[in-house]
Order: sequence, then structure tokens, then C-alpha cells
Amino acid sequence: MAGTSTGTSAPARAKKRSLTISLQASGFTATVLALIVTAVVVLSPSLRVLAEQRQQIAQLRAELEATDAEVLRLEDQLARWSDRAFVETQARSRLMFVYPGDITYLVLDDLPDDAVEEEQEVSDQIQVTEADWREALLASYLVAATTDASEPDEPDSVPDVGLIPGPGSSPEGP
Repeated sequence: MAGTSTGTSAPARAKKRSLTISLQASGFTATVLALIVTAVVVLSPSLRVLAEQRQQIAQLRAELEATDAEVLRLEDQLARWSDRAFVETQARSRLMFVYPGDITYLVLDDLPDDAVEEEQEVSDQIQVTEADWREALLASYLVAATTDASEPDEPDSVPDVGLIPGPGSSPEGP
């Protein structure tokens, strides 16, 4: 009987041992999961700060590159202002400086402002020109063909042919 009682208790012990191992395994799994969750909770603010700092570093690098480009541009401009010819050109154009004996001409803009032309609206409709170019060409040809250039309409408006040299005449005169 001792043999039979040990035989029946072995499967029960194996079952009990497997239950204990599974509880230990699930306890280990729960502990690992708890540690992972704790690590995420503890490290997430630090990771967020790290990401923000990386973003600030990238922004500051872009600003540094822009500042370097501005410094290069200003150094180039300083080098140009160190050139005597550039300074002279700027003084002549901006301040209208001249050397003694120079004659300057100031041209005033007597044309109307372009602002008036900009106010006109652009039409999206197709417009037809009122003049026919073929009729104008024919009329020009007929006028040129039928007009006698040797007989002026008014005798007072005869041009002085002596001032204008012809193709076969010399510049001194006839």
C-alpha cells in the first residue's frame, strides 16, 4: 500500500509543483511589468525634456547659421565701403556730389505716375481691335503709290535739300 499511496501522491505533487512554478512565473512576470511601468513613469518626463532640448538645439543651430550668413553679408558690405571707388560712386549717386568743374544734369521725371496705370483692372474677356490692319496696310500703300513727293501741297513747306545729303551727292554740297 505504501507503493500505491506514493504512486497517487506523485501526480498530485507534480500538479502542485506545476501550479507553484506557474504562480512563481506569473509573479515574476508581474514584477517585471511593474518595473517596466515604473521606469516609463519615471523616465517619461526626462524623455520629454530631452526631446524639447533637442528641438531647441536644432532651432538655435538654424539661428546661428542665419546669423553667420548675416555676418558674412555685413563683412562683404564693409569691404565694399573700404574701396575708394565704391565710396565715390555712392557719394555721386546718392548725395549728388561732384568734383569741381564737373557739369551735372538733373533729369526730372515728367512722366505720369505708374500708379494710375496699376489701378486699371485687367479684363478676362477677349477684346476685338477696332482697326483692321489689312485695310490700314492697303490704305498706306495706296497713299504712298499715288502721292507725288516732288510736288508739295504748300510751297512754303519745301525742305532745304542742300542740308540733307543724298545718296549720290557729296557732303560739301552740289
